[in-house]
Amino acid sequence: MTAVVRILARRIALLVPLLLGIVLFVFLVMRFSDVDPASAFFQGANPTPEQLHDFREENGLLDPLPVRYIAFVGDLLQGDMGISVLNRSPVLDQVMTALPLTMQLTFLGLGIAVVLSLTLGVTAAIHRDGLPDQLIRVISLTGVAAPGFWLALLMIQYLAVDLGWFPTGGYINPADSLTGWLKTMTLPAFALSLPVAAGLTRIIRTAVVEELDKDYVRTAIGNGLPPVVVVGRNVLRNALINPLTVLGLRVGYLLGGAVVIETIFSLPGMGKLMIDAVKNGDPAVVQGVVITTAVGFVVVNLVIDILHLLVNPRLRGSA
Repeated sequence: MTAVVRILARRIALLVPLLLGIVLFVFLVMRFSDVDPASAFFQGANPTPEQLHDFREENGLLDPLPVRYIAFVGDLLQGDMGISVLNRSPVLDQVMTALPLTMQLTFLGLGIAVVLSLTLGVTAAIHRDGLPDQLIRVISLTGVAAPGFWLALLMIQYLAVDLGWFPTGGYINPADSLTGWLKTMTLPAFALSLPVAAGLTRIIRTAVVEELDKDYVRTAIGNGLPPVVVVGRNVLRNALINPLTVLGLRVGYLLGGAVVIETIFSLPGMGKLMIDAVKNGDPAVVQGVVITTAVGFVVVNLVIDILHLLVNPRLRGSA
Protein backbone atom coordinates (compact mmCIF):
# COMPACT_ATOMS: atom_id res chain seq x y z
CA MET A 1 0.00 0.00 0.00
CA THR A 2 2.86 2.37 0.80
CA ALA A 3 4.38 1.68 -2.62
CA VAL A 4 1.10 2.56 -4.32
CA VAL A 5 0.89 5.83 -2.37
CA ARG A 6 4.46 6.74 -3.37
CA ILE A 7 3.75 6.07 -7.04
CA LEU A 8 0.55 8.08 -6.96
CA ALA A 9 2.30 10.95 -5.17
CA ARG A 10 4.95 11.05 -7.90
CA ARG A 11 2.33 10.99 -10.65
CA ILE A 12 0.31 13.76 -9.04
CA ALA A 13 3.46 15.85 -8.48
CA LEU A 14 4.24 15.59 -12.20
CA LEU A 15 0.79 16.95 -13.03
CA VAL A 16 1.62 20.40 -11.65
CA PRO A 17 4.34 21.36 -14.20
CA LEU A 18 2.37 19.57 -16.93
CA LEU A 19 -0.76 21.61 -16.28
CA LEU A 20 1.27 24.83 -16.02
CA GLY A 21 2.88 23.99 -19.36
CA ILE A 22 -0.51 23.38 -20.96
CA VAL A 23 -1.84 26.67 -19.64
CA LEU A 24 1.30 28.47 -20.85
CA PHE A 25 0.97 26.96 -24.33
CA VAL A 26 -2.70 27.93 -24.65
CA PHE A 27 -1.96 31.39 -23.24
CA LEU A 28 0.80 32.05 -25.77
CA VAL A 29 -1.14 30.69 -28.73
CA MET A 30 -4.14 32.88 -27.94
CA ARG A 31 -1.97 35.96 -27.33
CA PHE A 32 -0.22 35.60 -30.69
CA SER A 33 -3.41 34.88 -32.61
CA ASP A 34 -5.03 37.41 -34.94
CA VAL A 35 -8.02 37.83 -32.63
CA ASP A 36 -7.93 41.11 -30.68
CA PRO A 37 -10.04 40.89 -27.49
CA ALA A 38 -10.60 44.65 -27.53
CA SER A 39 -11.90 44.67 -31.11
CA ALA A 40 -14.03 41.62 -30.39
CA PHE A 41 -15.51 43.31 -27.32
CA PHE A 42 -16.63 46.33 -29.37
CA GLN A 43 -17.68 44.20 -32.33
CA GLY A 44 -19.97 46.21 -34.60
CA ALA A 45 -19.78 49.33 -32.39
CA ASN A 46 -17.00 51.24 -34.26
CA PRO A 47 -14.98 52.09 -31.13
CA THR A 48 -12.55 54.98 -31.05
CA PRO A 49 -8.81 54.36 -30.52
CA GLU A 50 -9.20 55.82 -27.02
CA GLN A 51 -11.92 53.29 -26.15
CA LEU A 52 -9.77 50.43 -27.41
CA HIS A 53 -6.79 51.68 -25.40
CA ASP A 54 -8.88 52.09 -22.25
CA PHE A 55 -10.27 48.56 -22.60
CA ARG A 56 -6.79 47.07 -23.04
CA GLU A 57 -5.48 49.03 -20.05
CA GLU A 58 -8.39 48.03 -17.78
CA ASN A 59 -8.00 44.34 -18.66
CA GLY A 60 -4.21 44.22 -18.37
CA LEU A 61 -3.66 43.66 -22.10
CA LEU A 62 -0.85 46.22 -22.15
CA ASP A 63 1.14 44.51 -19.39
CA PRO A 64 4.22 42.40 -20.26
CA LEU A 65 3.47 38.78 -21.15
CA PRO A 66 5.01 37.28 -17.95
CA VAL A 67 2.82 39.54 -15.81
CA ARG A 68 -0.26 38.65 -17.82
CA TYR A 69 0.54 34.94 -17.59
CA ILE A 70 0.92 35.06 -13.80
CA ALA A 71 -2.35 36.98 -13.51
CA PHE A 72 -4.03 34.49 -15.86
CA VAL A 73 -2.88 31.51 -13.77
CA GLY A 74 -3.99 33.27 -10.60
CA ASP A 75 -7.45 33.83 -12.07
CA LEU A 76 -7.68 30.19 -13.14
CA LEU A 77 -6.82 29.01 -9.62
CA GLN A 78 -9.77 31.07 -8.39
CA GLY A 79 -12.09 29.59 -11.02
CA ASP A 80 -12.07 32.68 -13.21
CA MET A 81 -11.66 31.92 -16.92
CA GLY A 82 -12.52 35.43 -18.02
CA ILE A 83 -15.59 37.04 -19.55
CA SER A 84 -17.01 36.25 -22.97
CA VAL A 85 -16.68 39.34 -25.15
CA LEU A 86 -19.84 38.46 -27.06
CA ASN A 87 -22.49 37.84 -24.41
CA ARG A 88 -20.65 39.38 -21.42
CA SER A 89 -21.14 36.24 -19.32
CA PRO A 90 -18.42 34.36 -17.38
CA VAL A 91 -16.64 31.75 -19.49
CA LEU A 92 -16.74 29.31 -16.58
CA ASP A 93 -20.55 29.37 -16.62
CA GLN A 94 -20.63 28.55 -20.33
CA VAL A 95 -18.07 25.76 -19.92
CA MET A 96 -19.96 24.25 -16.98
CA THR A 97 -23.16 24.31 -19.05
CA ALA A 98 -21.59 22.57 -22.04
CA LEU A 99 -19.21 20.20 -20.20
CA PRO A 100 -21.80 17.67 -18.90
CA LEU A 101 -22.98 16.84 -22.42
CA THR A 102 -19.43 16.36 -23.70
CA MET A 103 -18.64 14.12 -20.71
CA GLN A 104 -21.79 12.10 -21.39
CA LEU A 105 -20.82 11.66 -25.03
CA THR A 106 -17.18 10.85 -24.25
CA PHE A 107 -17.85 8.25 -21.57
CA LEU A 108 -20.76 6.69 -23.44
CA GLY A 109 -18.46 6.36 -26.44
CA LEU A 110 -15.71 5.00 -24.20
CA GLY A 111 -18.05 2.39 -22.75
CA ILE A 112 -19.17 1.28 -26.21
CA ALA A 113 -15.56 1.09 -27.39
CA VAL A 114 -14.50 -1.01 -24.39
CA VAL A 115 -17.40 -3.47 -24.72
CA LEU A 116 -16.98 -3.89 -28.48
CA SER A 117 -13.19 -4.21 -28.40
CA LEU A 118 -13.21 -6.71 -25.51
CA THR A 119 -15.87 -8.85 -27.16
CA LEU A 120 -14.30 -8.82 -30.61
CA GLY A 121 -10.67 -8.99 -29.44
CA VAL A 122 -11.16 -11.95 -27.10
CA THR A 123 -13.32 -13.77 -29.66
CA ALA A 124 -10.68 -13.28 -32.34
CA ALA A 125 -7.92 -14.52 -30.01
CA ILE A 126 -9.82 -17.64 -28.94
CA HIS A 127 -10.60 -18.51 -32.59
CA ARG A 128 -7.10 -17.63 -33.76
CA ASP A 129 -6.70 -17.84 -37.57
CA GLY A 130 -10.23 -19.18 -37.85
CA LEU A 131 -13.17 -17.65 -39.69
CA PRO A 132 -14.27 -15.42 -36.74
CA ASP A 133 -10.72 -14.10 -36.44
CA GLN A 134 -10.57 -13.30 -40.16
CA LEU A 135 -13.94 -11.55 -40.14
CA ILE A 136 -13.07 -9.51 -37.04
CA ARG A 137 -9.75 -8.55 -38.61
CA VAL A 138 -11.51 -7.16 -41.68
CA ILE A 139 -14.04 -5.31 -39.52
CA SER A 140 -11.36 -3.79 -37.30
CA LEU A 141 -9.19 -2.68 -40.22
CA THR A 142 -12.21 -1.07 -41.85
CA GLY A 143 -13.10 0.68 -38.61
CA VAL A 144 -9.58 2.04 -38.16
CA ALA A 145 -9.58 3.43 -41.69
CA ALA A 146 -13.04 5.04 -41.41
CA PRO A 147 -13.04 8.61 -40.02
CA GLY A 148 -15.54 9.33 -37.29
CA PHE A 149 -17.19 12.22 -39.17
CA TRP A 150 -17.73 9.98 -42.22
CA LEU A 151 -19.36 7.31 -40.06
CA ALA A 152 -21.54 10.01 -38.50
CA LEU A 153 -22.77 11.18 -41.90
CA LEU A 154 -23.49 7.60 -43.00
CA MET A 155 -25.43 6.91 -39.81
CA ILE A 156 -27.48 10.07 -40.23
CA GLN A 157 -28.30 9.18 -43.83
CA TYR A 158 -29.25 5.53 -43.37
CA LEU A 159 -30.36 5.17 -39.75
CA ALA A 160 -31.91 8.61 -39.18
CA VAL A 161 -33.12 9.87 -42.58
CA ASP A 162 -33.90 6.64 -44.47
CA LEU A 163 -35.06 4.39 -41.63
CA GLY A 164 -36.11 7.02 -39.13
CA TRP A 165 -34.84 5.02 -36.14
CA PHE A 166 -32.97 7.96 -34.60
CA PRO A 167 -33.19 11.75 -34.78
CA THR A 168 -30.77 13.52 -37.11
CA GLY A 169 -29.55 15.79 -34.31
CA GLY A 170 -30.44 17.71 -31.20
CA TYR A 171 -30.25 16.81 -27.54
CA ILE A 172 -32.74 15.73 -24.88
CA ASN A 173 -31.72 15.94 -21.23
CA PRO A 174 -31.87 12.54 -19.48
CA ALA A 175 -33.74 14.19 -16.62
CA ASP A 176 -36.55 15.00 -19.06
CA SER A 177 -36.62 11.69 -20.94
CA LEU A 178 -34.14 8.84 -20.61
CA THR A 179 -35.44 7.23 -23.79
CA GLY A 180 -35.12 10.49 -25.68
CA TRP A 181 -31.60 10.96 -24.34
CA LEU A 182 -30.59 7.50 -25.55
CA LYS A 183 -32.03 8.18 -28.99
CA THR A 184 -30.18 11.48 -29.35
CA MET A 185 -26.86 10.12 -28.00
CA THR A 186 -26.71 6.68 -29.64
CA LEU A 187 -25.57 7.72 -33.12
CA PRO A 188 -23.01 10.32 -31.89
CA ALA A 189 -21.58 7.86 -29.37
CA PHE A 190 -21.22 5.07 -31.94
CA ALA A 191 -19.72 7.41 -34.52
CA LEU A 192 -17.19 8.57 -31.92
CA SER A 193 -16.38 5.13 -30.52
CA LEU A 194 -16.13 2.83 -33.55
CA PRO A 195 -12.64 3.94 -34.72
CA VAL A 196 -11.38 3.60 -31.13
CA ALA A 197 -13.02 0.18 -30.72
CA ALA A 198 -11.48 -1.01 -34.00
CA GLY A 199 -7.96 -0.06 -32.91
CA LEU A 200 -8.34 -1.55 -29.44
CA THR A 201 -9.70 -4.79 -30.89
CA ARG A 202 -6.40 -5.50 -32.65
CA ILE A 203 -4.38 -4.65 -29.54
CA ILE A 204 -6.53 -6.83 -27.26
CA ARG A 205 -6.46 -9.70 -29.73
CA THR A 206 -2.65 -9.64 -29.86
CA ALA A 207 -2.30 -9.36 -26.08
CA VAL A 208 -4.71 -12.25 -25.41
CA VAL A 209 -3.03 -14.48 -28.02
CA GLU A 210 0.36 -13.90 -26.40
CA GLU A 211 -1.08 -14.72 -22.98
CA LEU A 212 -2.83 -17.88 -24.21
CA ASP A 213 0.53 -19.24 -25.43
CA LYS A 214 2.09 -19.10 -21.96
CA ASP A 215 2.78 -22.22 -19.92
CA TYR A 216 0.53 -21.40 -16.98
CA VAL A 217 -2.53 -21.37 -19.26
CA ARG A 218 -1.77 -24.79 -20.68
CA THR A 219 -1.04 -26.11 -17.19
CA ALA A 220 -4.29 -24.74 -15.76
CA ILE A 221 -6.38 -26.19 -18.59
CA GLY A 222 -4.47 -29.48 -18.37
CA ASN A 223 -5.34 -29.69 -14.66
CA GLY A 224 -9.01 -29.57 -15.50
CA LEU A 225 -9.90 -25.91 -15.07
CA PRO A 226 -12.55 -24.82 -17.59
CA PRO A 227 -11.06 -22.58 -20.34
CA VAL A 228 -13.71 -19.94 -19.63
CA VAL A 229 -12.50 -19.68 -16.01
CA VAL A 230 -8.84 -19.52 -17.04
CA VAL A 231 -9.49 -16.83 -19.63
CA GLY A 232 -11.77 -14.78 -17.41
CA ARG A 233 -9.76 -15.02 -14.20
CA ASN A 234 -6.15 -15.03 -15.36
CA VAL A 235 -5.67 -14.38 -19.05
CA LEU A 236 -7.74 -11.21 -19.28
CA ARG A 237 -6.23 -9.68 -16.15
CA ASN A 238 -2.70 -10.13 -17.48
CA ALA A 239 -3.51 -9.38 -21.12
CA LEU A 240 -5.33 -6.11 -20.50
CA ILE A 241 -2.38 -4.26 -18.93
CA ASN A 242 -1.05 -2.89 -22.24
CA PRO A 243 -4.49 -2.19 -23.78
CA LEU A 244 -5.38 -0.26 -20.62
CA THR A 245 -2.43 2.05 -21.21
CA VAL A 246 -3.45 2.57 -24.83
CA LEU A 247 -7.00 3.26 -23.70
CA GLY A 248 -5.80 6.30 -21.76
CA LEU A 249 -4.36 7.76 -24.96
CA ARG A 250 -7.57 7.01 -26.86
CA VAL A 251 -9.52 9.17 -24.41
CA GLY A 252 -7.75 12.15 -25.94
CA TYR A 253 -9.08 11.09 -29.34
CA LEU A 254 -12.57 10.82 -27.91
CA LEU A 255 -12.40 14.30 -26.36
CA GLY A 256 -11.01 15.79 -29.56
CA GLY A 257 -13.41 13.88 -31.80
CA ALA A 258 -16.34 15.13 -29.76
CA VAL A 259 -15.73 18.60 -31.26
CA VAL A 260 -16.58 17.38 -34.77
CA ILE A 261 -19.29 14.93 -33.72
CA GLU A 262 -21.13 17.52 -31.62
CA THR A 263 -21.10 19.93 -34.54
CA ILE A 264 -22.48 17.32 -36.96
CA PHE A 265 -25.29 16.30 -34.60
CA SER A 266 -25.99 19.84 -33.30
CA LEU A 267 -25.21 18.88 -29.71
CA PRO A 268 -24.70 21.87 -27.38
CA GLY A 269 -21.47 20.58 -25.85
CA MET A 270 -17.89 21.80 -25.55
CA GLY A 271 -17.16 21.18 -29.23
CA LYS A 272 -20.00 23.31 -30.49
CA LEU A 273 -19.16 25.97 -27.90
CA MET A 274 -15.58 26.19 -29.18
CA ILE A 275 -16.57 26.17 -32.87
CA ASP A 276 -19.03 29.01 -32.26
CA ALA A 277 -16.40 30.93 -30.28
CA VAL A 278 -13.84 30.56 -33.08
CA LYS A 279 -16.33 31.69 -35.72
CA ASN A 280 -17.46 34.66 -33.65
CA GLY A 281 -14.00 35.69 -32.46
CA ASP A 282 -14.37 35.06 -28.73
CA PRO A 283 -10.83 34.21 -27.51
CA ALA A 284 -11.71 33.85 -23.81
CA VAL A 285 -14.20 31.07 -24.56
CA VAL A 286 -11.78 29.32 -26.90
CA GLN A 287 -8.99 29.21 -24.33
CA GLY A 288 -11.44 28.18 -21.60
CA VAL A 289 -12.65 25.20 -23.63
CA VAL A 290 -9.14 24.15 -24.65
CA ILE A 291 -7.79 24.34 -21.10
CA THR A 292 -10.77 22.43 -19.69
CA THR A 293 -10.40 19.70 -22.33
CA ALA A 294 -6.65 19.40 -21.69
CA VAL A 295 -7.15 19.19 -17.92
CA GLY A 296 -9.82 16.53 -18.45
CA PHE A 297 -7.42 14.50 -20.59
CA VAL A 298 -4.72 14.71 -17.92
CA VAL A 299 -7.11 13.70 -15.14
CA VAL A 300 -8.43 10.73 -17.12
CA ASN A 301 -4.89 9.53 -17.75
CA LEU A 302 -4.20 9.78 -14.01
CA VAL A 303 -7.21 7.52 -13.42
CA ILE A 304 -5.85 5.12 -16.05
CA ASP A 305 -2.51 5.10 -14.22
CA ILE A 306 -4.31 4.18 -10.99
CA LEU A 307 -6.15 1.34 -12.73
CA HIS A 308 -2.83 0.25 -14.21
CA LEU A 309 -1.40 -0.03 -10.71
CA LEU A 310 -4.36 -2.10 -9.55
CA VAL A 311 -4.08 -4.66 -12.35
CA ASN A 312 -0.27 -4.81 -12.57
CA PRO A 313 1.33 -5.98 -9.32
CA ARG A 314 4.82 -5.74 -10.87
CA LEU A 315 4.56 -1.95 -10.89
CA ARG A 316 3.66 -1.91 -7.21
CA GLY A 317 6.56 -4.22 -6.41
CA SER A 318 9.08 -2.05 -8.28
CA ALA A 319 8.16 1.12 -6.39
